[in-house]
Amino acid sequence: MTAHGLGTDAAATYAEWFATLADATRVRLLHAVSTAPGGSIKIGDLAVALGISQSTCSHHVRRLAEVGFVSVDKVGTASVVTVNPACCTGLPHAADVVMGTLSAPPCCPEDLPADVTTRAMTDGDLPRVREIYAEGIATRNATFETKVPSQAALAKHWLPGHRWVAEAGDEVVGFTGVTPVSRRNCYSGVGETSVYVAESARGRGVGKALLHRQVNEADANGLWTLQTSIFPENRASLALHHSAGYVTLAVRTRIAKLDGKWRDTVLLERRRAVD
Repeated sequence: MTAHGLGTDAAATYAEWFATLADATRVRLLHAVSTAPGGSIKIGDLAVALGISQSTCSHHVRRLAEVGFVSVDKVGTASVVTVNPACCTGLPHAADVVMGTLSAPPCCPEDLPADVTTRAMTDGDLPRVREIYAEGIATRNATFETKVPSQAALAKHWLPGHRWVAEAGDEVVGFTGVTPVSRRNCYSGVGETSVYVAESARGRGVGKALLHRQVNEADANGLWTLQTSIFPENRASLALHHSAGYVTLAVRTRIAKLDGKWRDTVLLERRRAVD
């Protein structure tokens, strides 16, 4: 980084991104692909949707593909355009960096659901926690884990005093916790976080309630840095974490394999305000 906080390499990359989008048709095209079912659409269908010729559509798709916003694959005789989920994270982050908005990130989610409460997790919650964890694993967009840890392993997994569950009525519908990133004392205030919501309770603000509890407890009890890794396809989780003051540090391409397929993750971090 330079003395002004933005290095020349990053500035050049961001300028290329912004230049590519300095065309209304490309902006419309990227929006159309991003909002298509599954984030994919045939070039022919895309041209019809935008009211442009197929050759013009192909030209703009190539420009977007050159900077990594989309990819193009042959499926039979058709060319299918697919959005790169990482661009949905990297582009807003670039804008935040350039405009300096990262200097004052939000504290925590707002508009918490009135019918969801949070409390400290007990060992008695672990069977239900394992059930919710299994539902997250099944999505293949929540974790690289493929097997649910045992209750004994989970009981020792999180930092003492930094594991919570969410309840709606009398049912546990989600959990969050913080694990240490290192055993070295100098990193005692740095933790890695996770949030899981039961399939039956998604879309009800459970994640908001959990993250609100997570970050406020961390701020009050000696943790100065929280970090997490999220699959770029999991846009809801990315938006939720941004609302809690997490910022995107990097998109780590091909970081690990899941079910034999290379996957990317987005690395996010939240820093407590300086004392």
